[in-house]
Amino acid sequence: MYTWGGPPPNWPTYEQPCSWDGTLTQGQQQASNHMVQAIRNGEKEYLIWAVCGAGKTEMIFPAITETLQQGKRICIATPRADVVRELYPRLQKAFEEVPVQALYGGSETKDASAQLIIATTHQLLRFQHAFDVIIIDEIDAFPFNKDPSLPFSANRAKKQDSTMIYLTATPRKDHQRRIMKQSLPHTFVPVRFHGHPLPIPTTRICFSLKKDLDEYRFPKAFYKWLSKRENSKRQLLIFVPTIKLAEKMKDSLASILKKENIISSEKMLTSVHAEDIDREEKVIQFRQKKITVMVTTTILERGVTFPSVDVAIIDAGHVVFDEAALVQIAGRAGRSADDPNGEVIFFHDGKTEAMERAIASINKMNKRGGFET
Repeated sequence: MYTWGGPPPNWPTYEQPCSWDGTLTQGQQQASNHMVQAIRNGEKEYLIWAVCGAGKTEMIFPAITETLQQGKRICIATPRADVVRELYPRLQKAFEEVPVQALYGGSETKDASAQLIIATTHQLLRFQHAFDVIIIDEIDAFPFNKDPSLPFSANRAKKQDSTMIYLTATPRKDHQRRIMKQSLPHTFVPVRFHGHPLPIPTTRICFSLKKDLDEYRFPKAFYKWLSKRENSKRQLLIFVPTIKLAEKMKDSLASILKKENIISSEKMLTSVHAEDIDREEKVIQFRQKKITVMVTTTILERGVTFPSVDVAIIDAGHVVFDEAALVQIAGRAGRSADDPNGEVIFFHDGKTEAMERAIASINKMNKRGGFET
């Protein structure tokens, strides 16, 4: 490992670096103000707890602006490469005059010399005392929450006098304990940017689920729901617990989906997972609505935004679908002001504590946001 031993870089200051002309909601503005104040006051840590779809990306624009106006360096880090790829063009558009670099496995950028960087948390291993402000998005996500080397590298990457800001919709128990003890300052944003409540998941029992999955079939309850969907114009995200199921089960779907007029050709149906070399292109095609149905693993549980989707989780009781994953997956639905009411269905062969806690958590968030449950 090498470290820089020369003089510290002299970063430019920007008078008005942000070219985004949108308007923040009251909740977003409050969170943004608190982040800016934390940077100005040199606070060590600050956490933003905002429900899925609250618009966390737009919330951080004032914090980025404040950092650049002070002539300081900032990194937005996230555990998932897919999130980096999604946020990179949005940051470029929002800060048109500021050089922005994206760092992740396979990215074209290698030198990491920009004042504003968006990176996976693995890429923070490359830095030591490099950033005045680090914003870690999805602080609770795998692998950041499981690999001790990643929080270590994040702490090493920041300067001694710096501010670390955490963003999450589903804080883990350690952060919740610190919030309760008032040792971690935070702001809670309980309402989505469009002002509508979070979709409440419903459950469907599937008595022969294990047998169906062993034979790579979708359960009958799924097809029954499919034929009676509230809005058949929405795209469909289907989550399964393993890569093998994602690859195999899409093949059993095509004829049914044609019959239900959900797709007109097999090209409108695909699967995606962490080992898929075409996953970036598939996500782009799904966002462009060239693909109507996507069978996916938890790789798309968070950090990606599609305007109008229904969400189905097959075998929602599987161990990979913990409470945080279920809440995040449910948060993929209803993210657009034009269609804020997407369906979320848990297909299972027996309710788990994770499922019940996830539904209770979503109800609690809606109640805190002022919605009747």
